[in-house]
Amino acid sequence: MPESVTITDNRTGESVEVPLVNGGIDAKAWKRLLPGIWMLDPGFSITASAESAITELDGGNGILRYRGYPIEELAEHSTFLEVCYLLLNGELPGETQFDSWVHDITHHTFIHENMRRRFYEGFHYDAHPMGMMVSAIAGLSTFYPEAKNIDDRDNRFIQINRLISKVPTLAAMAYRTSVGMPFVYPDNTLSYTENFLSMMWRIAEPNYEADPVLAKALDVLLILHADHEQNCSTTAMRVVGSAHADPFSAAAGATAALYGPRHGGANEAVIHMLNEIGSYDNIPAFIESVKAGEGRLMGFGHRVYKAYDPRARIVKNHADEVFKVTGRNPLLDIALKLEEIALSDDYFKSRNLYPNVDFYTGLIYQAMNFPMDMFTVLFTMGRMPGWLSHWNEAIEQESRISRPRQVYVGPAERSYVPIGQR
Repeated sequence: MPESVTITDNRTGESVEVPLVNGGIDAKAWKRLLPGIWMLDPGFSITASAESAITELDGGNGILRYRGYPIEELAEHSTFLEVCYLLLNGELPGETQFDSWVHDITHHTFIHENMRRRFYEGFHYDAHPMGMMVSAIAGLSTFYPEAKNIDDRDNRFIQINRLISKVPTLAAMAYRTSVGMPFVYPDNTLSYTENFLSMMWRIAEPNYEADPVLAKALDVLLILHADHEQNCSTTAMRVVGSAHADPFSAAAGATAALYGPRHGGANEAVIHMLNEIGSYDNIPAFIESVKAGEGRLMGFGHRVYKAYDPRARIVKNHADEVFKVTGRNPLLDIALKLEEIALSDDYFKSRNLYPNVDFYTGLIYQAMNFPMDMFTVLFTMGRMPGWLSHWNEAIEQESRISRPRQVYVGPAERSYVPIGQR
């Protein structure tokens, strides 16, 4: 017997049987039985807005898989560019496919000189790098007007390639502009993360050699951020894309969503929290203030995960390797003690407050000398292939333009009153 639910309209006694498919119900059956009555779900917490084959997320059991591959295996064995290919194409590449993909990404990292000379120079000297990223990604659409031809699959993937290639360049330019340093051109002899680190940190040396441990750690962090199902920014990407906007414009919308502190600012909030605690001796008092509702334990708990975030374990393991190179971050001891308390205290366990990916990433970024206002920029670099995969998937699905309904709660009809009589 197929699984289903039955919905009954108690006003009329009419019922409709709705089959369960892939863990969801078809809203069209609801519409047939109850036309003009909408499901009120602020924040879309129980609403599936899309069918997707990209990422499987089981928050209750702490499972995250890209195209069926566990995140733990990809973080250990894969690379960020290979994961990009997987997300976009559905399968891991063969050697020839991967070599061609890496070559194309590597040789599209440069941007038009007008963008460097005029666009970035137009920002205020202390402009936030993330604000520059939103504008720069949108600005790319004006350099590639053919991107509007989204019905051509080959053309779509040319633009996808351009975005993944050029985002590290835009990110490094945003940082160096914000600190008044000259731009460093991409180096096509370096790997994806090594090239980004070169554009970030190179001063006057002929060649920049990134520490392999740090380059690998950054590569893993990008993998962990590459996609995360229908989060705020990914939903923004699909919504903007549903209007058939070009991928640069849609990605700018997603980047703007990520710029919001409730979405992309969590690892920065963790650093602020650890700094406010200040010392190991202050931890007990801080924990009591959290239990009293006077503060928040940043980096713990998640909108989706009700178990330990699998990405957090991976980040924690790489943190040890990074600190061997950079020296131990003095905030790490505070972080480790907070995790120990949260995992053993019934107050936090009963509320599913387990560490999430943001708890340790900020410490790693800080150890690698990234300023806090670059944390979300790094998030943007990592999430770009996920956004583009969802954008492309929605086009291939011929998805309808997004147009959610609302439940109106304003005043009933009333007559206009002239201004002198109000």
